[in-house]
Amino acid sequence: MSEIVEKAEHFVSEILENKLNPKFLYHNLRHTQRVVKSTKELLNFYNLGDSEEEKLLLSAWFHDTGYTKGTDNHEKASCEIAKTFLGENDYDPKSIEEICACIMATKRYHEPENLHEEIIRDADASHFAQKSYWETTDFLKEELEGLGIATYSSKEWRDENIKMFRNEHRFYTDYAKENWEEGKERNLKQLVKEKKTEKQIAKKEALKAKYKSESPDRGIQTLFRVTLKNHLTLSDIADTKANILLSVNAIIISVALSNLIPKLDNPSNSYLIYPTAIFIIFSVVSMILAVLATRPNVTSGQFTKKDVEDKKVNLLFFGNFHKMSLSDYEWAIQELVKDKEYIYSSLTKDLYFLGLVLDRKYKILRLTYTIFIVGIVISVIAFGLSFHFLGGTDRIS
Repeated sequence: MSEIVEKAEHFVSEILENKLNPKFLYHNLRHTQRVVKSTKELLNFYNLGDSEEEKLLLSAWFHDTGYTKGTDNHEKASCEIAKTFLGENDYDPKSIEEICACIMATKRYHEPENLHEEIIRDADASHFAQKSYWETTDFLKEELEGLGIATYSSKEWRDENIKMFRNEHRFYTDYAKENWEEGKERNLKQLVKEKKTEKQIAKKEALKAKYKSESPDRGIQTLFRVTLKNHLTLSDIADTKANILLSVNAIIISVALSNLIPKLDNPSNSYLIYPTAIFIIFSVVSMILAVLATRPNVTSGQFTKKDVEDKKVNLLFFGNFHKMSLSDYEWAIQELVKDKEYIYSSLTKDLYFLGLVLDRKYKILRLTYTIFIVGIVISVIAFGLSFHFLGGTDRIS
């Protein structure tokens, strides 16, 4: 490395680190170092001689220093910085002009006029072919947004990059065409693949949205499904409780009929008649109430077409259609599924009337358990009092 290039490296590194706006996430020292590295790679192939290589390396180091002055016409600002630095170091004025020409060649849409300009342009765009392209393009997007130059969505930015790859950028040097073009094509394919994938996802989302708008809302479906399940579970619990009471009272009455009542024929056991009667009466009443709690209501099982048209019949409850013909019921169901409002109305009625049935069941069950408890307590007290006051010391024979 020549002395002037080494000085330029220190000078450029210092101003890009200390004088550059931190919002320049892409056009910073790291970008410049990458361009210098790519320039050296191209120079190793072309072997232009020390003097020409030095001018190209100086061009690479200074090409983006103008960003320290702002974004407007930064290439010209870079030339001014390079001229000042190189003039202070007694660099050849003609060589300075050649360096500035290379710096100006990095301007967008510029068509290079010689190999030097081709080299600097290819080096400046070498990231298109590198694996680090995805990181650098994100930095450039964030830089444009941070500086208030432009804001892109992910889709818009990807489309801009595809446009750049296909229509605006090309490598000029034979070396870049042979060694970097493949990497560029690989990155382009990845961009296009992401675009296709996004289109497929967007299409699927559109279909899902369409299906969702045309079918009952999933949240509403879940609401009815869970509520109906809870109602049925509560109904099963009520039936189980009623069956328990029926079984217990049936056992009590069976034991009383087989063991206690036959002993009442004995005059010495007459004091047990009233307690036994109380005991059995309470058990019978508990059984009757338990049966009433589980006793189904019978409905007419018929509806008219006017009922369906007026949405007055709940077609989801068997009690409303069990006497209808299959053809009439099929017609009614077809009318139901055509109208989302009617579906929700029927589900609501189904839940409502099921709730009324549950209310009736649990009220009767509560009364049944109360009577059963009271009956047991009164019966025990009656047996105790009868035995104490009327039974004396006699025992059941």
